[in-house]
Amino acid sequence: MSPKHDVGAIASHFQIDDAFLSSTPYGSGHINDTYCVIFSQGAVTVRYIFQRINHRIFTNPAALMENIERVTSHLAARVSSEPDSLRRVLSLIPAHDGRFWHVDPERNYWRAYRFIERARSYDTVTSTNQAFQAAKAFGRFQKLLADLPAPRLHDTIPDFHHTPKRFANFDHAVNSDVVGRAKSALPEIDFAYKRHAITAILLTAGLPERVTHNDTKFNNVMLDDSTGEGICVIDLDTVMPGLALYDFGDMVRTATSPSLEDEKDLSKVTMQFPMFEALVRGYLASAGEFLTKEERQYLAFSGKLISFEMGLRFLADYLAGDTYYKVNRPDHNLDRCRTQFKLIESIEQQEGKMNRLVDSL
Repeated sequence: MSPKHDVGAIASHFQIDDAFLSSTPYGSGHINDTYCVIFSQGAVTVRYIFQRINHRIFTNPAALMENIERVTSHLAARVSSEPDSLRRVLSLIPAHDGRFWHVDPERNYWRAYRFIERARSYDTVTSTNQAFQAAKAFGRFQKLLADLPAPRLHDTIPDFHHTPKRFANFDHAVNSDVVGRAKSALPEIDFAYKRHAITAILLTAGLPERVTHNDTKFNNVMLDDSTGEGICVIDLDTVMPGLALYDFGDMVRTATSPSLEDEKDLSKVTMQFPMFEALVRGYLASAGEFLTKEERQYLAFSGKLISFEMGLRFLADYLAGDTYYKVNRPDHNLDRCRTQFKLIESIEQQEGKMNRLVDSL
């Protein structure tokens, strides 16, 4: 966790009447600084989540928070009649000035959420039911936001999933070769150039723009401790306009292979079809009623595209000298790229079967 912050002092600026007791770093995120903060409420204690927004990644925190406030308010209204509704959406705590963030003297932006009790997130998927529940939750998230009123949400990271631009960045990194690494990544570079044609497929398919999460890793869904239900989608910093298939594709990328993202033993990297089937069934159980025929048509393909996009990003960063992603060994980004490209090969081997499954549903 980066510099130690006086979270107690930060908490005094939010509309929480209880007495501050303690704060501890929380979660496994790498972008924002996150704390679990405990307050005394008479004879009991209550918990909140406080986060310092990384304004180097998210350069317009006020616009980001406007997105989150609009999205969480809309979701809260949509689920208000459901049982346990307060656990089904993140609840922002306003600051004393009425805004949903506080700026400290060092110009750091802070926000606070109610802690969602009796549920937790997991870093890895261990069962098809977990995959089903996560996909169902993300699909429901999209469904509930399909009627979000205008205006359009802010783009918190412009062109985040613009795969042709990601390919152009990779191509520039190859041609520049600023640290002389291209010769050690020739198979990966060749792999990427051979698949250049797939980069624009979704962008030119005439698919409708949706409100999308854009970071649908498994650990961004909280599962209920008792029922296992995917009860709440979290980490809303990248919620913005996009294609529904970006979200589904990233689920396939992150939830179907049993390997780590930087696994060196590529024999462990595979697209497990039972996990893909669980994702499809879960996603369509909630998102199926609003998806178009064209969106369904590209469900299987989306996993390959988003895996390719991430592989390009890792490879470009490796060629540029590891300037974006944190690394702990010289070839770390190249290893990450290789796992993405191996996953693509596994998807390509099963793509016909994947498409047949989608068609059958």
